[in-house]
This record gives sequence, structure tokens and C-alpha cells, in this order.
Amino acid sequence: MLGKGVVGGGGGTKAPKPSFVSYVRPEVILRLHPVGVLPEDLLCLPPGEQLLCEASTVLKCVQEDSCQRGVYGRLVCTDFKIAFLGDSDPALDSDETQFKNKVIGENDITLHCVDQIYGVFDEKKKPLFGQLKKYPEKLIIHCKDLRVLHFCLRFTKEEEVKRIVSGIIHHTQTPKLLKRLFLFSYASAAQNHTASDPRNHTVMFDTLQDWCWELERTKGSMKYKAVSVNEGYKICDRLPAYFVVPTPLPEEDIQRFQGHGIPIWCWSCHNGSALMKMSALPKEQDDSALQVQRSFLDGVYKTVHRPPYEIVKTEDLSSNFVPLQEIQTAYCKFKQLFLIGNSSEFWDTDIKWFSLLESSSWLDVIRRCLKKAIEISECLEAQNMNVLLLEENASDLCCLLSSLVQVMMDPHCRTRTGFQSLIQKEWVMGGHCFLDRCNHLRQSDKEEVPVFLLFLDCVWQLVHQHPPAFEFTETYLTVLSDSLYIPIFSTFFFNSPHQKDTNMGRESPDAQSKPLTLLTVWDWSVQFEPKAQTLLRNPLYVEKPKLDKSQRKGMRFKHQRQLSLPLTQSKSSPKKGFFREETDHLIKNLLGKRISKFINSSDEFPDSFREFYENWHSKPVDYHGLLLPHIEGPEIKVWAQRYLRWIPEAQIVGGGRVATMGKLLEMMEEVQSLQEKINERHRGAEALPAGAPCLPRNSARLSSLFPFALLQRPSSKPVLPTSSWKALGDEDDLAKREDEFVDLGDV
Repeated sequence: MLGKGVVGGGGGTKAPKPSFVSYVRPEVILRLHPVGVLPEDLLCLPPGEQLLCEASTVLKCVQEDSCQRGVYGRLVCTDFKIAFLGDSDPALDSDETQFKNKVIGENDITLHCVDQIYGVFDEKKKPLFGQLKKYPEKLIIHCKDLRVLHFCLRFTKEEEVKRIVSGIIHHTQTPKLLKRLFLFSYASAAQNHTASDPRNHTVMFDTLQDWCWELERTKGSMKYKAVSVNEGYKICDRLPAYFVVPTPLPEEDIQRFQGHGIPIWCWSCHNGSALMKMSALPKEQDDSALQVQRSFLDGVYKTVHRPPYEIVKTEDLSSNFVPLQEIQTAYCKFKQLFLIGNSSEFWDTDIKWFSLLESSSWLDVIRRCLKKAIEISECLEAQNMNVLLLEENASDLCCLLSSLVQVMMDPHCRTRTGFQSLIQKEWVMGGHCFLDRCNHLRQSDKEEVPVFLLFLDCVWQLVHQHPPAFEFTETYLTVLSDSLYIPIFSTFFFNSPHQKDTNMGRESPDAQSKPLTLLTVWDWSVQFEPKAQTLLRNPLYVEKPKLDKSQRKGMRFKHQRQLSLPLTQSKSSPKKGFFREETDHLIKNLLGKRISKFINSSDEFPDSFREFYENWHSKPVDYHGLLLPHIEGPEIKVWAQRYLRWIPEAQIVGGGRVATMGKLLEMMEEVQSLQEKINERHRGAEALPAGAPCLPRNSARLSSLFPFALLQRPSSKPVLPTSSWKALGDEDDLAKREDEFVDLGDV
């Protein structure tokens, strides 16, 4: 039997094809194959994790070509992850392997991160699911973080192949119950393992005081109030225990339709306008019930629309925006561009890269989201109007747009703690169905829609265009997207706060049972060492200068709360009654009777929107004020660090943005060193706050996709395959053409 080690291509003879059909159920794999085989120093199990099955003499193939080259080792499957334990790559043994995740290793895949599993039978690739009659000679795993891992099983014992393949398929592809997630095993076993700072200064919005603090921060307490009518979830399972509504709204109205048809406050602008969201009322066929709902909505609408003092603009996202099905379809096409198995696949798709990218429509979906967020910002900022977002459950597109608007308009949301608090408020407490949208239970592929990933991609566009405005980096956004699939954090594994509290035992009538406690994803010390965490903070972030008291007294702020009527004439109401006409539209949409397009801001204010957008971009950027992205076609780019980080051919060794960042950080280190010397001379050896992130000194070895592809070697086959050469024409004609340079980092 061959041992571990790096193996050259073409070594070994092909193992005979399996002729035995296994009827061993995955549940008895652990009983038939005892644990205790792996050395403890190789397999480090977190609390609650159990080994299910394993296979030895597995070859992990390199992602370079179709040759059988790679590293031998063991492939194991636990109730938490799939892990490959082999000899470490000597090229990565230096101290410069700086961005290790303490929870998930380089060769680990959490079960929730597995997207598709394929097997190779006689050089043919087929998807694997259910009970197999024939076992593959090669296993290919497509991950949701876009990794593609190849495991050759030709040199593995036949019995071990059956166990590991059956176990992986069963524990990653079959539907699960919520209580069977590793999340609960970890919570039960790690009761005594507490994080250093679980809240990490992030506002969790799980108390009434958190909502009151947010109202005070945004100066919204004059018109809105935090309520606790849903404490204990006695009114609605969909809403959080505490939330904010308009002050004139009676609390009994909230209880009337279980929280549906109620304007929920999201954020207040500096001029007094506010962003709100509302879910639709249940559909009724009876005329009397419809009349009751109509009367109810009429009364609710009066609390937010009081012309000429307050005018509300409604945005029906269910009919006038990107459908969830379109988002799902676009991303399914888009991700196929990056699930590259080897060099040949990369060069085959490279020649038609732009046409495939355009046909996916993913970048167009991002552009439309940013455009809609700018339109809402224009209504709040320039038109001084309240904006009410309408959606069936107000838990998908409402979360996306309300969060984007706040990132653009509120500089606090562009700090790391502010951004994390925003996600807690609008997504976690807002009732976004992470469990269904990420398909953690594998119960419905139709419900799997990457709405939260779309939000992170939109934020990345802003980070890419305006780096000094954000305290966090694109690396922070990338690891946040990866954390969606790590089931030791409860943040992204429930559909609502009620579901979380119920299953964690917080709503249990048994007073003796101690509720389970879980880590929050916002404590980054669980995943990264302090040195690695410095890469999550943007060293180019421009902090807002603090003014002393003398400066504050003599200064008139640019944006002051407007408590009186504006000098400009407000939009007059039509003689037929603007209020009644608008209310009719609102009622028809909330009752499910959408007979025509709802009021659309692009139709209502096309000229003002264009003027607002162009006027902002014509002035210098205020990184602590309103922030708008460029939404022209070429300005919307591919998030290279997340989508291309596992493709060696797409990397620029010693180049890209990381080279520029390295030079800037070297200058910052020099400045910090001089500052330390000055402080030592004047105040003695006094400790200074943490400085800039440290990059390896040899920047020529860094990849453009640092820190995820730090020392990956470039492809040794940078040529087009033969089929592509023939498609381009004769070699003589090709040699006469001018080379076209494409920087994938700026796509």
C-alpha cells in the first residue's frame, strides 16, 4: 500500500472497478468502523463533534491539470465537516501563512458548505445522490464558497470507498431536522467554553433598550416609539420581541392582524424623514373581510402620511423589483463561471468569459439593487419624504434595500461595529429566513436564494469604489460570507428570533432547564488570531475628526433637523385627494389585488433622480456623509477576492491591489515608528494602540487575491487548449493579432 506523500503524475496502476454493492446504511458506519484510528494530533475535534467515517490512501489532486498529482492522506467525515488530513505543503510551512481560520482548516469543508457532489466513472462525471450501486473512482466536491476539491479513490480500499462516499452523500445531500444540526451538539458540549467578548460592542437588538438607543442615535424618538407588545412572541412569531412603530399608532392595531399591515421603522434621516417597511395582509375572498382590512389600512396610513407635513412614498418590491426567482437563476449561472476543476476548464471558458458573465445577469441584478437604493436615498435626502417598503413578508428584499440605504446614508453603518449592528437589526431581527435561503436543512432547493450574499456583493461595490469610507475591508466581507456555513454560530442558522429562542430553550416552560448559549459570528477571535484580524480593518479608513467644545459652539452643522416647513413649496395634493388615491393604491397592493404597476420612483422622479445622482458625483466625496456608487455598466465589477480566490490562473503574483497596499502599510509603519520615538522622548515608553496590519516583507511572493491565495503558485500551463486554438483560426492569423490585456482584478 502506498503511504502519504507528494506523488508524481501517472504513478500507480488503475485499481479494479468495484463489483460489490454496499447495503450499509450511513447510520451504522460509525459502529462498523470504530473511531480511535486517527492520531489525535492530526484530527482535532471541537466540542460535540463526532467522527462518522474515514478512508485512507486518498489522493487529493492539485487543481492544475488532469494528471494524477497531489498529496496522499486520509479523508474523514464528521457530523460537522469533511476534512482531508495529509502531509502539509512545505511551501506553506513558513510563518507567513498568516490568515488561518481556527475553526475551519484549509482542507476542511463544513457539511453546510457542500453544494454538489460528483463522481467520475470511466472518465465520465456524474452527480451523486441517494443509494449508489456503483462507487466512483474519483470524488469531486463543489462548495458554496466556490472551492472545487478532487479526491482520487483508486488507491483506497474498496470497503473504505463505500463507507466514505455513502457517508458524505448521506450527511450532505439528504434533508435534515433542525435539531439534528451540529449547532445544537456544539452548544450542548461547549457550555463552559465562553468567548472573550461575545457581543464585541455590536448592538444585538434583543432588548428594548437597544431599540431606544438606536432611536436616540438617529434622532427618531420624536416621531417613533419602541414597543414591547410582542414580548414572548405572543402576537407574532415572525416579528422580533421588540421593534419600533410610529408614535400615533395604537398598540392594539399591532395585535389585530398579527403584525401584518403595520409600518415598522427602520431608520431616520437627519432631516426627519424615515425609512419603514410593511408586510402584506393575508388574502381574503370575503367582501366583508376585505372591507375590514381596507378600513384598517386606511387608519394605519394616516399615522405615516399627513400632508403637507409628512408625505410617504411607497415602494412595492413584490411587483416592481427584482423577483427572488430571477436572483436565484442569475446566481446559479454566475457561480458556474468560478467552479473550475482544472486549468483546461479555465482556459476553455476564458475565451468566452465576458459573454458568459453578461448572460448570467448577476452584475445587472447588483446594478438594479444599487439603483433602487439610490432612488430611495433621493426621496429621503432630497425630497424629504418618508419611504415605505412593501413586500409579502418584508423579510427578503426589504432587508436588502433598507440595509443598503443605511450604508449609503449613515456613516455609522460603515464602521465595523455599526455594520454588524445593522445586520443584526435588519436581517437577524428583521426575520430574514437564513435557514431556508441558505438551504441549511436541504429541504427545498427552490427556497435557496442568495439574498444576503447579494447584499454583501452590493456593499463590496461601495467598498471597492470608496475604500476610505469604510472601516472594514473586502477581506472582512469575504470571511463574513464564508461564515454563513459555519454551524457553531447561531447568527445565520435560524429563520426568525422566535425560532432561535424556542429551539435554544429560552421560551421553554421548564424553568429548571438551562437554555443553550451559542457564539455570535461577530466575535472574530473565535475564527482568527489577533494578527489575522488586523486584515479585517481598513488602514485607509478616514475617521471622523473629533471637535473640542470651543469648536462645537461656534460651528453650525451642515445638516440640522428641520422642525419647520421647508421654504420650497411642497408638492400640492390633487383636487381629487392625493391621500385617498395613494391609500387606494396601498390597500390594493397589500390585499394582493395588484392590477397595475405601483408607484415607481423611477417613473415619478426621473429628472430629479438624474440631477441628484449627477450632482453628487460632480462634487468631492464626503466620506462621513451621503455615499453613492457609480452604477454605469463598467463600474459594476466582479468581486474578485471572493469568486476568483481559488483559481490559480486568475491570480497576479506580486501584483494587484495588494502590492499598492503593501507600500502604503510600509509607510504607515515608518510613521508609527517615528511617532513611538517621539512619544518615548516626551512621555516615556507609553503603550500605543494597535497599528497597521502587517504584510509579509517579500511582497513579490504575494498574490493579487491575498490573503486567501497567499503563496499559490501560478499555473504551469498558461496556454489555450487545442480546441480553443482551432476555434480561433490558423496559427499564422492568430500571431498577427494584437494581444488583449485583461486585469481580472478589475473586472
